Amino acid sequence: MPALLAKADELARTLMMGGHGRRRAGNGSEFWQYRPAQAGDPARSIDWRRSGQSDGFFVREQEWQAAQSVHFWCDQSASMQFSSLKDQVSKMDRAALLTLALSILLMNGGERVALDGMGRPPGNGAQQLRRIAQVLCDTQSDEFGVADGADYLPQSRAVLMSDFLGPMEAIERVVGAAADRGIFGVLFQILDPVEETFPFQGRTVFTSMGGGLSHETLRAGDLKARYLDRLAERKDELQNLARQAGWRYECHHTDTPVQVALVWLFQALDGGAN
Repeated sequence: MPALLAKADELARTLMMGGHGRRRAGNGSEFWQYRPAQAGDPARSIDWRRSGQSDGFFVREQEWQAAQSVHFWCDQSASMQFSSLKDQVSKMDRAALLTLALSILLMNGGERVALDGMGRPPGNGAQQLRRIAQVLCDTQSDEFGVADGADYLPQSRAVLMSDFLGPMEAIERVVGAAADRGIFGVLFQILDPVEETFPFQGRTVFTSMGGGLSHETLRAGDLKARYLDRLAERKDELQNLARQAGWRYECHHTDTPVQVALVWLFQALDGGAN
């Protein structure tokens, strides 16, 4: 967990992003800043203690507390533990790093963050971040993961990270229910480059990461066209699902820079990615 936290913090710092949160003056209970009093400010808004320390009058402003709640689902199933090369990160490692780095950026902007499986509502602060990191260090034995979504707050935001290679019905239910509650979200598909190219030839035994599925063939190359068609079909299904829900969809490969993925996710939550 400490290594994951350190790596995520370093990744978040490289972007030096800000302004995503709602940190500006408004109705709230948290102190934000002092500003010089202006004509029209009511006398009750003047902070007399602060004003007594200078020659002018100052108004104590509270922070506008309209921070978004952002819910994450990071698929930790057996399928996500796949990596085609020893020196290449697994899909789950990439998803965990992006989840934690994006959480850091959002928290720095004043947002509240939660993770499926954490058993706690969206929150902010170092303790919440450690809870998220702790859950991200776990793995699951199920072949494919399924998001929950039952505790997502209405009008909040959601980021679902997975390879989305399992049954579509489960993800359709989660996204549909979330959209009905006014939740905007992102479907972020993470794939290993081998899963895009299918470079197999000759006799090959395909075994799922969980060991529950296996298929042997003497002519693996003959399966390539059908496999790529099925993968393209799955991507189309995800894109259509996101479009119907008013969400965004993106496919990321583990051999591409993680910074590019983080920028896209950050902008997508802020409404700036296409």
